[in-house]
Amino acid sequence: MMDLKQTKSNRNLWFIFFLLSIGIFIFLFWWLYAKESASSQGLTWVQYLPYLNCTLNLLTAVLLCVGLSFIKAGKQKLHRNTMITAGLTSALFLVSYLTYHHFQGDTKFLGQGLIRPIYFFTLISHIVLSMAQVPLILATFTFAFMGRWTTHRKVAKITFPIWLYVSITGVLIFFMLKII
Repeated sequence: MMDLKQTKSNRNLWFIFFLLSIGIFIFLFWWLYAKESASSQGLTWVQYLPYLNCTLNLLTAVLLCVGLSFIKAGKQKLHRNTMITAGLTSALFLVSYLTYHHFQGDTKFLGQGLIRPIYFFTLISHIVLSMAQVPLILATFTFAFMGRWTTHRKVAKITFPIWLYVSITGVLIFFMLKII
């Protein structure tokens, strides 16, 4: 009976994650594409936000790998703390990213030749998977905080590679925009 209740509760949670994710996506679409950008004139700090974003993405990737090594070594408390920190660095990235795009709008990719399709493949896969990672991260953290370890582990096995890919491709996209 308890297993049936937990299954129904999990379904309800997934529905909540789904609705929350739709709300987040609608907000992000509006923020990035529908609303007008503010002027960054006189705000010199805005130009440094892409560097902060890259650093936060890199730090998140490192924390994810360290967190994985902790759980494989049976160090649950260190794993928990590291993954919470990874969640915080991802949240800080999102705030910084939205702030940058509030003032600067889109960044155009100027590269030509073979790098152009590589850049757009990387960017599109990054965007699509970043949308998928939102409900997955929410679910992974929620199931962990609820102590539903079996469900947490199942979801984390999907969340981890997507979150890592999105973090690493965020760094790659930064370098492609800045170097090329």
